[in-house]
Amino acid sequence: MNRLENVFKNGKAFIPFIACGYPDIQTSEKLVASMAESGADLIELGIPFSDPTAEGEVIAHASQVALQNATTTDSVFEMITRVRKNESEKVRNVALAIMTYANIVYAYGVCNFLRKAQELGICALILPDVPFEEKDEFALECQKFGVELIAFIAPTSQKRIEQIVKEARGFVYCVSSFGVTGVRESITTDIKKLIDSIKQVKDIPVAVGFGIQSSAQAQQIASYADGVIVGSAIVKLCVQYGADSPQYVAQYVKDIKSAITKYN
Repeated sequence: MNRLENVFKNGKAFIPFIACGYPDIQTSEKLVASMAESGADLIELGIPFSDPTAEGEVIAHASQVALQNATTTDSVFEMITRVRKNESEKVRNVALAIMTYANIVYAYGVCNFLRKAQELGICALILPDVPFEEKDEFALECQKFGVELIAFIAPTSQKRIEQIVKEARGFVYCVSSFGVTGVRESITTDIKKLIDSIKQVKDIPVAVGFGIQSSAQAQQIASYADGVIVGSAIVKLCVQYGADSPQYVAQYVKDIKSAITKYN
């Protein structure tokens, strides 16, 4: 069974993101373990890319440092291999998704990339720079290897929601705000209306990301979404605490997970 099928079964899902290789690959491995133990339902692993067009300053900087640290696709796969051998069952079996950019997958070879992802139990691939109209060359291979290619819906997608959602698999990644990733003091988009539009087309889980930083924001989003995605706020903790960040990220994950379980 694809691990993704279980992510949304037990109530609201918390989906944290890390930039693999920041501050170093060893800390990334510890971060995955600490988040899994603290209640993360699905962890997004960012493979760094030199031109991360969807990312704000915080994650873009982390990606640049990770590349300077010689973080490669193979080194991320090796890290995941170690995670899958962790002594903790919760860590070993945590659902993992890869978030990266099309060129990274092309450079590795689409089939080779997805075959390796399948071997490691990766349940989803998130490619923010691949438009819906150009997804098929990835989507067909993803289906072959049992890895779900995640569809994006943004505030600008209104005219294409039906078309995108009809073909969506796994869950829909709903972008909360215009622009790139990054923490925001408030989310002004009518996310509930956007989610309602998605659900009218198909009964599929919807997770909301981009801009969420606080427990209060996560709780608000969880009142109408199936999952909450947080990236920049976690990477900021990694910037602040470096090699010591896993303990602080663990507490953050516990706080967010506790906030959204109100709606379970």
